[in-house]
Amino acid sequence: MHLRVINPTTTTSWVPDTLAMFEAAASPGTQVSVATIPAGTGSIESRRDEALVTPWVLLAAREAEAEGCDAIAVDCMLDPGVHAAREVVGIPVLGPCEASIHLAATLGNAFSVISVAEHHRTLKIEQARRYGVAPRLASVRSLDIPVLDLDDDPARTFAAMALRAREAVEIDRAEAIVLGCTGLAGQAAEVQRALADEGIDVPVIDPSAATTRLLETTVSMALRSSRVTYSRRTGATSAWPAASARI
Repeated sequence: MHLRVINPTTTTSWVPDTLAMFEAAASPGTQVSVATIPAGTGSIESRRDEALVTPWVLLAAREAEAEGCDAIAVDCMLDPGVHAAREVVGIPVLGPCEASIHLAATLGNAFSVISVAEHHRTLKIEQARRYGVAPRLASVRSLDIPVLDLDDDPARTFAAMALRAREAVEIDRAEAIVLGCTGLAGQAAEVQRALADEGIDVPVIDPSAATTRLLETTVSMALRSSRVTYSRRTGATSAWPAASARI
């Protein structure tokens, strides 16, 4: 299986870590490659950002299918362009938010999302409603650290994650935790251990791992998106940006 990960931002410095996170989660025999969109935004933190990058995600999805990839992961917790891409390609397309919160809903009666900024709270609530798990969403707690600053002080970021996760369990009665930014990927096990050291035994879900494993399962079962839900749209490409365009 060949999994194409689309980096839906113009920040290329994330690519090595993105590749490492998805490769670490992949099963033996799964090939992972990463493609970065040529224009859009440096990070995706709003509905406006999502709208700007979606045309590029669609182009990247078509390129992935043309190159023989078996599945596509769009590496952002806002799942930008995921549902539109399902209309233009015939291979499975998944975003980490949809994968992670559905998994969380199977592991406990309620879950919380640890996001990076307070203004993301309403966006996560909207996603939970869209994906049909809003009654299971206990809370969205924020690190108050911008996406582009997450790596500036890793110790501070981790401490904030562990604290917000503990608050979600103790105050909001969450029974599972979702790391709500792909910039936090790779740290779920450490957060889970930190909680366990304080006597809190709850699962902490890594978005990259959840996406990878669900896509592998989908491909292995020879499944794809319903054409009743996502009617195939292959035309009107002239309405999309040219590869040399800049937004």
